[in-house]
Amino acid sequence: MMTDPIADMLTRIRNGALARHDRVEMPYSGLKEQVALVLKGEGFVDDVRTSEGEGPRLLTVVLRYGRDRESAIDGISRVSAPGRRVYVRHDRIPRVRSGMGVSILSTSRGVMTDKEARKQRVGGELLCEVW
Repeated sequence: MMTDPIADMLTRIRNGALARHDRVEMPYSGLKEQVALVLKGEGFVDDVRTSEGEGPRLLTVVLRYGRDRESAIDGISRVSAPGRRVYVRHDRIPRVRSGMGVSILSTSRGVMTDKEARKQRVGGELLCEVW
C-alpha cells in the first residue's frame, strides 16, 4: 500500500529524468494531474496525458530535455509529507534557489506555483520544490 502518492510521482519523474526516459507513467489521481500541469506550465515537462479505456487510468508525463539530453529538471523534492504537513502563509513562502526554482502549493484556490500564490495572497500546503 502506498501512503504518499505525490512522493511516488516525484520519484518516478526524478528517476525517469536520470535514466533519460522519454516519458513516465503512474496511476492517475486528480492531485497528481494538477501538479503535473503546473510542471508543464513552468516548462519542466513537455506534456501531460491521461489514458482512457480498459483497466485503471494512467497519468503519462512526457519529460523535457535540452541539448545533449540534459534534463529540464535538475532536482525535485517533497516538502510536506503525510506524517509532517508543512503549511505556509503567502508572505512566508520560501524562494527556491533564489527564484530559479519553483515551489508547488495546494491552496484553497487549487494547485499553483509560489509566484501565483504570492500574487493572489493565499497560503497553503507546500507540496514540493522543483529546480
